[in-house]
Amino acid sequence: MIDPRFHESTGPQLLSDLLKAAGHKALSDSLRTDASIEGASDLADAGPTNLSFAASKSYADQLAHSGAGAVLVTADLAAAVAVHATAIVCEKPYDVFVDILNILYPDDGATVIRASTCIEPAALIEPGVTLGSNVSIGANAQVGSGTVIGANATIGAGVTIGRNCVIGSNVSIECAHLGNEVVIQPGVVIGAEGFGFQLRSDRHRKIPQLGRVIIQDRVELGANTTVDRGTLGDTVIGEGTKIDNLVQVGHNCRIGRNCVISGMCGLSGSTILEDGVVMGGGAGTAGHLTLGAGTLVLARSGVTHSFPAGSNIAGAPAQDVKMWKREIVAVRRLSKGDKT
Repeated sequence: MIDPRFHESTGPQLLSDLLKAAGHKALSDSLRTDASIEGASDLADAGPTNLSFAASKSYADQLAHSGAGAVLVTADLAAAVAVHATAIVCEKPYDVFVDILNILYPDDGATVIRASTCIEPAALIEPGVTLGSNVSIGANAQVGSGTVIGANATIGAGVTIGRNCVIGSNVSIECAHLGNEVVIQPGVVIGAEGFGFQLRSDRHRKIPQLGRVIIQDRVELGANTTVDRGTLGDTVIGEGTKIDNLVQVGHNCRIGRNCVISGMCGLSGSTILEDGVVMGGGAGTAGHLTLGAGTLVLARSGVTHSFPAGSNIAGAPAQDVKMWKREIVAVRRLSKGDKT
């Protein structure tokens, strides 16, 4: 979700005014009712003063149950919009939505710039916190007792860190909330912008990254790992999960409890790992897929689609490990000229 502590909205504004300011006067003129918009959200989390969007038929069920006050939709989805919401019908809802995000959140990405090079007076630091040299803690950040923060770490404005955590040297944290007993090794970057662009032939268009990172209790992140914040929703790492060095966690990923992710793995955006998933070194996932609880992914696997709970997979593209082994044996026999 978009947290106002990290991304300050220019709202409330009338929907018609937002559309005009974003360069869509024709859509503004077509409105039957006007709505007051305070911010943007995805369909699942939206409230009556939020603007959201739907760009494909897969969103139809969410549209019907969303609490959004206004929704940008294509013509074939207009009938699915909940009766309480204002439907804005357009050819490219996502494009218009991004235009409006840039009006609602013009200062996106400025949280680190606003943070001081020392401890801001508005920061809340509980007794018993240990700070290394050259630590920067931004306004309205909160750090719990017993936490140790290493030298040259940067804690952005509004960030919360629980009790008895260890934050290594040269760590950067923004747009994030950390639980208790979290261990962050040196060089980790948490809450940087996700890799979100609308791909175009002339110039790729940056999509505002307005979500957060939520790291639950007893999570450990290895050195130089990166965890990107969500686009509208959150990137979440469940309690007890352990992540090795040099791992990339893309925006909107949701990692369950007690997962283990080995070094140099990469999770593309919106990957879901259910509880207890184990990934071997160098494995990677395509985006928008789910690995069921207890799945084991062998090292160097390339996961391109979802697998159910309890799967044991290997290879690129990844498949059931038994099938993968059979293929390896068959290829070796062919290479030796054995046709039996």
